[in-house]
Amino acid sequence: MNTKVLKKTAKICKERNIIIPTFKQMRNPDLIPQKIKNKLKKTGLWDVDPVNLFRITWKNNPVENGGDGLYGGVNFLEIPKEITGVKARIVGLVGKFFPTGAHKVGAAFGCLAPRLVTGEFDPQEQKAVWPSTGNYCRGGAFDSALLGCHSIAILPEGMSKERFEWLKKVGSEIIATPGTESNVKEIYDKCWELRKTRKDVVIFNQFDEFGNPMWHYNVTGPAAREVFDKIKTRNSRLAAFVSATGSAGTIAAGDYLKSKFPNMKITASEALQCPTILLNGFGEHRIEGIGDKHIPWVHNVRNTDLVTAIDDENCMRIIRLFNEKEGLKVLAEYGVKKDIISKLNLLGISGVSNMLSAIKTAKFYELGENDIVFTVFTDSMELYGSRLKELEEQFGKYSREQALIDMERYLLGVKIDYTKELGYYDRKAVHNLKYFTWVEQQGKNSDDLRKLWDPEFWEEKLSQTDKLDKAIEEFNKEAGLV
Repeated sequence: MNTKVLKKTAKICKERNIIIPTFKQMRNPDLIPQKIKNKLKKTGLWDVDPVNLFRITWKNNPVENGGDGLYGGVNFLEIPKEITGVKARIVGLVGKFFPTGAHKVGAAFGCLAPRLVTGEFDPQEQKAVWPSTGNYCRGGAFDSALLGCHSIAILPEGMSKERFEWLKKVGSEIIATPGTESNVKEIYDKCWELRKTRKDVVIFNQFDEFGNPMWHYNVTGPAAREVFDKIKTRNSRLAAFVSATGSAGTIAAGDYLKSKFPNMKITASEALQCPTILLNGFGEHRIEGIGDKHIPWVHNVRNTDLVTAIDDENCMRIIRLFNEKEGLKVLAEYGVKKDIISKLNLLGISGVSNMLSAIKTAKFYELGENDIVFTVFTDSMELYGSRLKELEEQFGKYSREQALIDMERYLLGVKIDYTKELGYYDRKAVHNLKYFTWVEQQGKNSDDLRKLWDPEFWEEKLSQTDKLDKAIEEFNKEAGLV
């Protein structure tokens, strides 16, 4: 606790009318004071206004402005069997209705808030660095802008142009590193360069910051359980939670769910072109937002039951099926209801990948109609319009024939190839891979690595939000705004 910096930061927040939300309020927006809700009614979802910190929740009304109700239930979409081809119910939490259009704004908050309210980060004197393959640095830049501090976004130069255009609008400094989605080490190298050359930077690395999985454990996990309680029938089972590994934040929601439903499975999904867990593999791919080529420090590997690898070609074909005119016609012919068809653009590229991984999981475990598989649709096609244009330029206009092929072969024809169930020593082997990235390259301690194999470590580390909420409440009192 740096009291001097804390008091200075609280003073800045008072001047800018910034109130920090608690984790309890992000889980349950009913706890948010009415005066804040009144201001939100006049504020757009993506507006760079500090009040939008209170929209870091899965429960925003699915509209551009807050509307009279502001909040509702958790935003989710159940994908029908006409699309999945399996009896099990596949349900995705929808990330589009967070500020920035992706849930990563929550993970960024989970990393920034603990340092802000303890005085470990000085928003007036220091710059917040957000290393990412896309959505996390957007979330970090947004949170930084709300708090009035300077941000530096680091992301691969090959990411979608929508990401770069938005970062420019929000006023973030941008550093584009070589490569594409899976070039994470190049991002780390740039972070080390900044540490050595600039004394005014603080690195918020989602791959080793426990605030990232902590946010998902305490907000995303309970959101999924709330949806399960809402849609379950008498015989329903919460069978699995599926997430791309990425920075290993979202998959921590599975850790929460497994603490409540011990018999459920956690599936880690990755790109077939870069099958790090499946084959210790490497390579480049087009599933934007999921990272690769290493095991994140904050991935609780011991809790992971299954790994699936998804071909990025399948994802690119399905985004055309879900978003092109001829594709939508074919979906209707297969019996998909209009209401569902109109919502399929809620799945971005990684959302499609998660859906395909959920289908593989259901087929692998031979799940039935009483089983419910949860996953996350991180962002929407709103962030990938340029990719659809590129696909049309490369392959021509999308035809009915192509839609039928994609429906039968790449969706209903999903198989359980490139899938592996992890035994105890399989998981330990994956855990040990952390050594080569984090101890040899990134300066971590091997004793700390050993601690990450202890289940009690994760339970203690991810369950600290009550203490953090108290610190946030004290900070808000210091600012004199509550």
